[in-house]
Amino acid sequence: MTGWRPRSTRSAIAATSVESRMETIRLGPSFDRYEELLALILKSFAYMDGRIDPPSSSHALTAESLRRRSEEEIGFAATTGPDIIGCVFCKPEPDCLYIGKLAIDPAHQGKGLGRRLLAAAEETARSFGLPALRLQTRIELTENHATFAAWGFVETSRSAHPDFTRPTSIEMRKTLSTKATSSKA
Repeated sequence: MTGWRPRSTRSAIAATSVESRMETIRLGPSFDRYEELLALILKSFAYMDGRIDPPSSSHALTAESLRRRSEEEIGFAATTGPDIIGCVFCKPEPDCLYIGKLAIDPAHQGKGLGRRLLAAAEETARSFGLPALRLQTRIELTENHATFAAWGFVETSRSAHPDFTRPTSIEMRKTLSTKATSSKA
């Protein structure tokens, strides 16, 4: 049989194919696909429903609020062909770049797309002369803590949402090297 490959080989080829076709674009005035971006974020964050308390702030997002956010912050979208498969929003702060709404389509998770979006955030931080990245993740999402730790983030504090007496979020930071490094996804 020609064309047949073991499942693991086919998966590796498919992942490489998506990776090689992925493009990271900066959201700007000509970007008009906020409904798709919203759908991506909701799909990516859906696994949190019923796991985190309070519920994710993603439920309060709208296409219009994402458009406004892209004007106030620095947004990136990962695309492959016509599909939006990932995004991240970045906000410069006095001593770091805040990373928010890092979302990867569940069908494309585990293929290095998060690392590529993080590399865009790191490049942005360096362009602003900022020495670190900062993010928050929910306390219940231990798999996210492990992923961010593997990417070089360390826990710096815990905090509680209003009306909660227990910690609900973990803040993590990544100190950037002084020179840009190539990031392989």
